[in-house]
Amino acid sequence: MKLATLKDGSRDGQLIVVARDLKTACIADGIAPTLQRALDDWGFIAPQLEALSVQLNTGKAANSFEFDPTRCMAPLPRAFQWADGSSYVNHVELVRKARNAEMPDSFWHDPLMYQGGSDDFIGPCDDIVLASAEWGIDFESEVAVITGDVPMGVKVNHAGEYIRLLMLVNDVSLRHLIPAELAKGFGFFQSKPASSFSPVAVTPDELGDAWQDGKVHLPLRSVWNGNLVGQPNAGVDMVFSFPQLITHLCKTRRARAGTIIGSGTVSNKDAGNGYSCIAEKRALEMIATGAPVTDFMQFGDSIRIEMLDKNGKSIFGTINQSVVESGES
Repeated sequence: MKLATLKDGSRDGQLIVVARDLKTACIADGIAPTLQRALDDWGFIAPQLEALSVQLNTGKAANSFEFDPTRCMAPLPRAFQWADGSSYVNHVELVRKARNAEMPDSFWHDPLMYQGGSDDFIGPCDDIVLASAEWGIDFESEVAVITGDVPMGVKVNHAGEYIRLLMLVNDVSLRHLIPAELAKGFGFFQSKPASSFSPVAVTPDELGDAWQDGKVHLPLRSVWNGNLVGQPNAGVDMVFSFPQLITHLCKTRRARAGTIIGSGTVSNKDAGNGYSCIAEKRALEMIATGAPVTDFMQFGDSIRIEMLDKNGKSIFGTINQSVVESGES
């Protein structure tokens, strides 16, 4: 099934069920008011949502309406936890190579992960509002999962059982702020503004055979200012699967229902598949010529992020955003 959150003036929005073709939806009236509420009691509520989804997809749902992604918040407008991994080690290797930095061997068997701000996600069609283009604005196209309650110390072979939903992410980075922050030894903070998510979150079964081994085996498309700049396959060169990321997160603590875990920037070793963030493109330019050519995003730029199934149909809907100036500095 496919779920989304409609803007209704509240912090957490209104949970809706969305048709498989993303054309119609209906309010989850009397089932769960919000997605977080559904996640808190998934075993009881999910079958009811699934039944409504079947009605919607067969044209039998009462009070259905046209689905409009511009009216959507992030599926989880705020979450108890947002942890972003770096599963595509090729991306890390390229960025480090561009600055002549050695990559520790541990990166290949111990995932990188940071904990980001989760109190104020932005919707799939909301503007990316920032005060300065000099901060080095970059998009990062990713896949993410939403979990149920995960016990501490969960093993990899069981971790996938706790994945409830999947969605897409634009994990915006401010590249020129990152070096000074990392130099402090405490990780990202100001360099990671609010992330945005696809209009729709889907259960793993919606992906069919594209969901294998805890990975999504489909291209992730990034269209920057109308130009397709990347379509790397999210299932290729993903060193750490989502079950492995969950196990890493829960080594020393539990994860509560509504935890979001990101894959990190999707990246393939085959450079012909393009890029999912500008930093990777600049890294390739530096490796090839000694200097980057491609600029970071400017005010007025747009970014579209989408994943299509094998029939060319959108699965999660489209992240479609513009970068605008806040007027503050």
